[in-house]
Formats: sequence, structure tokens, C-alpha cells
Amino acid sequence: MDDHGRTPSSNQPILYVLDTNVLIHDPNALLNFEEHHVAIPMTVLEELDKLKTGKLLVAAECRQAIRLIDQTLGVASPEDVERGVPIQRGKSGPKGFLSILMNKRREPNALLPENLNDNIIINQLIDLHARDPSLHVVLVTKDINMRLKARACGVESEDYSTDQLVDDVSMLSRGYHTMTGSFWDRVSKVETRQGHGRTWHQVQMNENLPAVHINEFIIDEQGFVGWIKEVRKDHLLILDMHQEPLLHQEAWGLKPRDIYQGLALFALLDPDIHLVNLSGAAGSGKTILALAAAIEQTMVSKRYRRIICTRSVQGLDQEIGFLPGTEAEKMEPWLGAITDNLEALHMDDENTHGSVDYILSKVPLQFKSLNYIRGRSFQQSLILIDECQNLTPHQMKTIITRAGAGSKVVCLGNLAQIDTPYLSATSSGLTYLTERFKDFPNGVHIALQGVPRSILAEYAESHL
Repeated sequence: MDDHGRTPSSNQPILYVLDTNVLIHDPNALLNFEEHHVAIPMTVLEELDKLKTGKLLVAAECRQAIRLIDQTLGVASPEDVERGVPIQRGKSGPKGFLSILMNKRREPNALLPENLNDNIIINQLIDLHARDPSLHVVLVTKDINMRLKARACGVESEDYSTDQLVDDVSMLSRGYHTMTGSFWDRVSKVETRQGHGRTWHQVQMNENLPAVHINEFIIDEQGFVGWIKEVRKDHLLILDMHQEPLLHQEAWGLKPRDIYQGLALFALLDPDIHLVNLSGAAGSGKTILALAAAIEQTMVSKRYRRIICTRSVQGLDQEIGFLPGTEAEKMEPWLGAITDNLEALHMDDENTHGSVDYILSKVPLQFKSLNYIRGRSFQQSLILIDECQNLTPHQMKTIITRAGAGSKVVCLGNLAQIDTPYLSATSSGLTYLTERFKDFPNGVHIALQGVPRSILAEYAESHL
């Protein structure tokens, strides 16, 4: 197995044939196949060409993929393009080859009807293998059904897993470690110091302590909460925190319902934390916590100049253009979770709708599509991204890199509610973000527990 989970041939490089959805998922995908050969079918180029026009996210990704293909092929002759052009990855990187797979198949040999582009590609690979049985051909596609059809026709196929960092999402960091009994029963040696109203513990590492990352929390049954601020081979540096202050925090009138929400709110309000990643089941409080903290920091402390709310919804980019009104008015139906939570924050007011209208008129709260965020840079803004589980790793990178000086990004999502057909819990951008940023000194991830919304929502989450 190589670094990408593939099994290379012992005799010759493998020919990896990329489907369109792979290049949309990761426009740089062709660079990630080590010394092997990569082929782009002509059918895939035609599909990219059809999708490249417009302002949709998918169009931008198609254009980026096309530019990389063009840059790699350069001024190669038609013969070289068909045989393969070296893929340049720097002086030390392995050099595979990129080619365009021409359709030289004879029509009578087709096993599948030619009414679908997927079938055309599979038939092409069947013919390719028939003409050269020694050639090890692998179809790479995010489309599960296409993989099944290919295997049924004798064509080896696999998912694109280069950006899949974990095989099991249950192994992802939760952002904290809960311990039975007392944490101090597991500690063999500790040095404690105090300063500026804070208590710090330098704890010697031993086999009784879990593997931890910076900015994770330790919670025990005796009420101890520790924030891990430094991880070394021989010791941990832990900031002593207390459950009571965490549970009595308040943002725009909202208080946490449990210690996990307390940790989340603490991270949301900390000016030194630039990325907060909140995951959890439906109704666990992700959105309302983030929204309350955002309003608090724009209206009260004035830490941020504006709040930018966006979300990833399957079909959003395609359907928003058909809605009437301005961009904000178009986005409003898709950002119902935000307005619902605004109402929840003011449910005790005499006129809830009046309070919400007032907030929307006074708070610098902007509803933006993901297309608007792409290519922009936001200064002193709190960027709230909902439904992050439906983003690809590449999209996640594109959005987070838009955060300018003095900005904070808050990512919300639930890996159990992925609506995008070519994503799974392990390949989601939310999973990728959680794993990649687990050692980021200015980021916090919290997996919220429970469903505070209602008993009904909790039962539905576990039984439906």
C-alpha cells in the first residue's frame, strides 16, 4: 500500500483513470498518484467543459482542474498527450505521467448502453484492457454506483481517498477527554504554579494519560476541567479551569446547558481562538451558541465589525439564482436555522418577531452564498459556516483561507446528516478540518453531546 491507500503493481505503474467528480472534488487530484500514470478520458474533459461556465462553486473547481491539466500538458504533441506527459512535482517528487484517454473502442464491443457518460467511460476501459491485458487499469470515481457497474464489468475501481485522513469517524478527536473518578489519580508527578489569577499544572507524561493534542480539554467526575496548552514528549502543560465559571458564562442572554456547551462557548468568546469547529447531533446547540457568541462580540464587545453567515446545502448554488430578490433575500430561506435561533434567543421577549426584526436591522449580520465568500478576504469578521459536513476538503480550504486579519471562523456540522452524493463521513470537509487542525494552537474543536432541543429530537436522532 502506498501513502494513498492504493496497492501498486509490482511490475509497472498503474493507470489511474479519473472520473469527473474526482476533479470537482479535488481539482489538484492528478498530482496525488505518486509515480503512477493518470489518464483523463475525453468524455471527462467534455463534462468539465460543460460545467466550467458560471459562478457556481462547481464551475470554479472545473476551471481550476482544466487549468492544471493544460499546465501539465503544456505544448506536448498530440502523440505525447496520448502516450503521457510527465507530471512535474518538483525536483524530488515522483514523476508520473498524464495522458488524455482517446476513445478508440469499436462499437460492437460495448457491454453497457451508450446513453450515459459513465457507461461510455467503463466501455472504454473494458476495450483498453482487452487490447492490452498486461495493463493494470483502475477507475477512480466518487460515484458508488459507477464503481459497482465497473466492477460488474470486470474493471477495477476505487474511491478517491487521498484527502481521506481517517477510516473511522469514531476515531476523530472530540476536543476533550472525559475520565472516571479523579484525573489526579492518573498523575504520577506534577508541578503547579500560579500567576495572573491562573493556575498552571506541568504534568509528567505516563501510560495512564490519554494521547492528547493542544487545546483539548480534560474533564473528570470530580469537577476538574483542564485546558491543554502545551504537549511535549515528557510533559503536558494544563491550565486549571473550573466547571462553575464555564457553566455560568453568558452570551446575549444565553447560558450553556452542560459542560460541553460551556467549553464551546468559552472557545467562541476567546479572542485568541481563531477557528472554532463545533460538531454534534441535530439540536445539540451548535448554531444557537455560535449565533449568541457572534452577536455578543459584535454588539457588545465590538470585537468584530460584522457577522457573515453562510451554509452548504445540496442544490443551493443551482437554486438560488431562480429565487427573487437580492442575494440576502435569496439566501434567507436557506438560512432558516439562523433566524430560528434568533427567535429562540428572544423567545421570552414580549414581541419575539419584533425583537428579531430589530436584531436583523441593528446587528451587522449578512447572509452570503458560498460563491460570494470564494475569492474574497474578510477583515475583523466573524464567519459562521453552517452545514460544513456537505463541503469537500478543497471547498473547506477555499473558504477558511478567506479569513483576514482579526477574523474568526466558526464551522458547524453534523456528520450524520450528509446530503452531498459524493461525500461520506470519512471524506467530508468537516472530518478533514477536524483532523488537520487538531494541532493548531489557535483552534478548538468540540463535539457537543446530547440533544437539548427536546426529548423527541433526541429519540429521532437515535432511532430514525
